[in-house]
Amino acid sequence: MPSMEFLWLFILYVFFLVLIVSIFCFLSGRSSSRLHHVLHRAEQVASLVLPAWLQRCLGSCFHTRNRAFVMLHLILDTLVFAEYTWEVLDYSLELEINWMLVFLPYILITLNLYCFYICCTTDPGRVTRQNESLCIQVYEYDDIMFHHNNKCPTCHLMKPARSKHCGVCGSCIQRFDHHCVWVNNCIGAQNIRYFLLYLLSLTLTAVSLAAVITVFLLQVVLLSHMMTAAYVDSEGHEDIANLAYVIQHLFLTFPRIVFTLGFLFLLILFLGGYTCFLWYLSITNQTTNEWYKARRIPGAPKGYSRGILGNLKEIFQPYSCYKKER
Repeated sequence: MPSMEFLWLFILYVFFLVLIVSIFCFLSGRSSSRLHHVLHRAEQVASLVLPAWLQRCLGSCFHTRNRAFVMLHLILDTLVFAEYTWEVLDYSLELEINWMLVFLPYILITLNLYCFYICCTTDPGRVTRQNESLCIQVYEYDDIMFHHNNKCPTCHLMKPARSKHCGVCGSCIQRFDHHCVWVNNCIGAQNIRYFLLYLLSLTLTAVSLAAVITVFLLQVVLLSHMMTAAYVDSEGHEDIANLAYVIQHLFLTFPRIVFTLGFLFLLILFLGGYTCFLWYLSITNQTTNEWYKARRIPGAPKGYSRGILGNLKEIFQPYSCYKKER
């Protein structure tokens, strides 16, 4: 059964992918320096086997501002929705699946692409000589993670509390969270709200696509009475169809649809987890950078909470919107 061999390979692929991501999260949670050490070692090993031009491309993607991942993001969106429109949409309408559910992914992807564009193009909150004095007044120094009179050795500007210099963007970012290669921009005080909405809308888009495809495949199984059918195995014995047989038959009949569903499940697993984590940090008034630092600095504050509503207001109405009140 070649399709079952493919399914076993796919399961192994998922297992190793989950294992790699779990190790990455474990190392990053314990110590960012340890994570950087592991990544540096991985780069050294890769340099021994990868051609020089590919090493330069990878270095350009991860260590400089580069639109490669932005283009990859758009290509993946296009491929998934092309498959959905080409096959799933017509089948779903023929099977009279609720049309609101069928067309919901198009609404969500429109919202997602808008948030994606805004996140890519919005200034994340760069600290400049013009706004340096204002940025310093926004957050209080705790003298544990962020100290008074600390000057950035690269920008030669006073570093506001909760800011960090981004080596990729080449400037200090107010309320720095992280640099995201997928949006080719830093995530900071001025665009964190768009990034949160981007992650949420992308997760909901994947969930809605997976829901429609799952309903469609279940309809196919029920209407064809596949679970009560009998088949003859390779040894000539007649058996009642089981789950493995159903999966095999669906993959042989709709290979691209089943593969797309598998991709969406993986996306929901990892993207959904990351989305929940980032929303948790936002509700507790932490950034990813502060979460890392707090785990390795004794006595570091666990966030700068002003209450859930106050924390959300700080994100969705950043300092530039209410600077007159301060």
